[in-house]
Amino acid sequence: MNAPVDLPLNTISVSNAIAQACDRIAPTWPLDQFIAVNPYWGWLSSPAPQAAAALGALAGTRLTHSRADFKRYWAAGHLTVDHLHAAITRQGSQATADELIRAMQSPEPSLRALPLLTERMQSLLPASPLPWRDLVTQQISQHCAAFFDAGQARWGMDRRAGLLATWQRQIAADRGLPWHQAHRDAAVHIRALPSNPLALITHALDALEVPASALVHYLSALLLSINGWAAWCAFERWQARLGGRDDDQIVHLLAIRLAWELLLRDDAAVAGVPAPTGDGWVKQWAHADAEIARHHAEQSTDWLLQAALEIAYQQPLSDGLLAALQRPAPAAPKPEVQAVFCIDVRSEVFRRALESASPGIDTRGFAGFFGLPIAYRPAGSALTRPQLPGLLAPAITVSEHLTEEKGLGQALTERRQGALAWRQRWADLRAAAASGFSFVETCGLAYGPKLLKDTLPSEGQPARWEDAGLDTTESAHRPRLPQACTDPAAAASLAAGILNAMGIVKDFAPLVMLVGHGSQTTNNPHAASLDCGACGGQTGEVNARALADLLNTPAVRAELAALGVFIPEATHFLPALHNTTTDEVQLFDIDAVPPGLHNALAALRTALQTAGQRARAERAPTLGLAHLAGDAPGLERSMRERANDWAQVRPEWGLADNAAFIVAPRARTKGMNLGGRSFLHDYDWRQDKGFGVLTLIMTAPMVVTNWINLQYHASALDQRRYGSGNKLLHNVVGARLGVFEGNGGDLRIGLPLQSLHDGDRLRHTPLRLSVFIEAPRAAIDAIIEQHAVVRDLVGNGWLHLFRLDGEQPAVERRAGGGWQAVH
Repeated sequence: MNAPVDLPLNTISVSNAIAQACDRIAPTWPLDQFIAVNPYWGWLSSPAPQAAAALGALAGTRLTHSRADFKRYWAAGHLTVDHLHAAITRQGSQATADELIRAMQSPEPSLRALPLLTERMQSLLPASPLPWRDLVTQQISQHCAAFFDAGQARWGMDRRAGLLATWQRQIAADRGLPWHQAHRDAAVHIRALPSNPLALITHALDALEVPASALVHYLSALLLSINGWAAWCAFERWQARLGGRDDDQIVHLLAIRLAWELLLRDDAAVAGVPAPTGDGWVKQWAHADAEIARHHAEQSTDWLLQAALEIAYQQPLSDGLLAALQRPAPAAPKPEVQAVFCIDVRSEVFRRALESASPGIDTRGFAGFFGLPIAYRPAGSALTRPQLPGLLAPAITVSEHLTEEKGLGQALTERRQGALAWRQRWADLRAAAASGFSFVETCGLAYGPKLLKDTLPSEGQPARWEDAGLDTTESAHRPRLPQACTDPAAAASLAAGILNAMGIVKDFAPLVMLVGHGSQTTNNPHAASLDCGACGGQTGEVNARALADLLNTPAVRAELAALGVFIPEATHFLPALHNTTTDEVQLFDIDAVPPGLHNALAALRTALQTAGQRARAERAPTLGLAHLAGDAPGLERSMRERANDWAQVRPEWGLADNAAFIVAPRARTKGMNLGGRSFLHDYDWRQDKGFGVLTLIMTAPMVVTNWINLQYHASALDQRRYGSGNKLLHNVVGARLGVFEGNGGDLRIGLPLQSLHDGDRLRHTPLRLSVFIEAPRAAIDAIIEQHAVVRDLVGNGWLHLFRLDGEQPAVERRAGGGWQAVH
């Protein structure tokens, strides 16, 4: 094998390497907008096994189950010889089932990552009170927490100079670092470093003699060593680019992390120890590609086992879908109610329960933001928050339509502003420096009753800050799209596109219920992770109410008729919210329901109550409440109390164990118990001329479900790097940036341990998403060809794609650019 040939570094090659390394880092959203993100998003252009090998060599992480996990699945009968044979055939491998069985009994393959200088320094200079890697992470992390603080600190840092320059000033003044050289000498050295990130990175790479062939790998490894803050900087860049700008703080962070490598090398020289870059370090990085290839070869067996486990899930689901395809379609009577739910896996359980409670209710699945490209600004508030997927930027801002009576709307706005201002003054008093000595002694006893009340079991709904200053009647004012009043034609155009994507453009039921979803938890920094990811980590209430208001507006309906969408005058759109923690559905704006539909509304309420009881009974065993499954009032009370219990770390399981995304008419899955593991999106390709709706589904909801699936996947497999650790140790950072586990370390991203593990076992089985789409081959192939992201997701094995054929009943799997029959 020939040794790599390296050329001298230049600014262009370094800039390209920086760009590639930064692009490999996926963003993380702040706690108040916490949406699921595929943490491997930056590796999408590589086949999943190749990306796994690189991440193993650069960061010591894995993308498959451990051998011990596979052994447990084998012992439990979840993994069989047939599954192993199927995986070998699917992958075209030369392995045998016996070899895979022996591998499950064998030790894990090595996950040794290529060493950074911070790791080598620990063996050369172990005098630090912390391992050097931990100390470096702590120092960078504390600085980033101060720099990016969003209002938690009373005194903010001057950020105008940028992340790198402020870090240089701070570290030069830090006398707590265990340098071997004199502090004055270290400070001089630090101030002499270039203040421009590109110049500093180029200088450090040259000084450390990093081979040109290893630049991207080495810089990637540095960012992965401070992955939490790298992800936050990637979010800042993501948001800037959505707004047509750019942000280079991630490059500053990379420069800081690399500067530490250089500073430690130079400090070692002062201490008289061998240079950490010696003893083959440069040579190791020169052969980084060979190390990645070694990981790839060693992990090939694990990928076969992973595929076998995924086949074990896919086979019974494929069988059930094929049986549905083979059944003649039953005559569909006109429904009494059409209920449109989010595609969220938790909706599957409730939809099934609702259909069994009332056969006259037709349920559908659609993206939970209901196609509205909106942000929401509560009247009287300065806050504007996105209510749409993180992939998109809002185009419209909605607010409450308070009243048309002159002066009253302004009075309500001012009252809310006054209430919020009083809350802010009280918060400022509590956080003031002097209050640290007097507040508790002065006001502590006054908090006693509140603490006691919050500690005792409670079944009530918590107050929302959006309702501050408003009474019950006033808080019922509806969010409204401004176009509904100012430009009905534009509003109708938006509404027509949404209804077409929903598949409801004719045969409207008298009541059409638009059901968003949200959770109910207390004392939970990650509460937004349980809300609607399609709504930007918020509940779907605003979207459901705004769309219902839009579709009920007479002027908009008139314009819709001109576009060929005729909504009967007797049809009413009713917004609702599914509480996924308690499985209760709250109906909104019922004062607007016409008198002729009051009986239908009462029947709907009864069906929703029955469905809630059945859904809670199904979920009870997973929450340790199996003993209450037969006691409907007791179970409902217990789930409400869990939602309000500030010590409850597992109020619900969120989207744990998600595994499939099914894009087909409801008839294909109706009656199947999918166990709350499937995202369900209604779609009938026969109504989709030009396949514009299918394109939207494959480029938006399919991408979002992949993000959800792989966030759970990564958080379950590598809690240290892609999860946020133990909830009991969380401390919120910078008001909203994320959490520390304890009082320091890297910013923790991803899901908490208790969102995935019940104390005995994982509640999420890491499997790549299996997507089933009922549509013609040519249409699916064309979308894959035209969209790079979809092509990478499918072609590089980040998800499994299946096609349902209803014409000649069959299930096919996408493989190697073509289709293979599964049945």
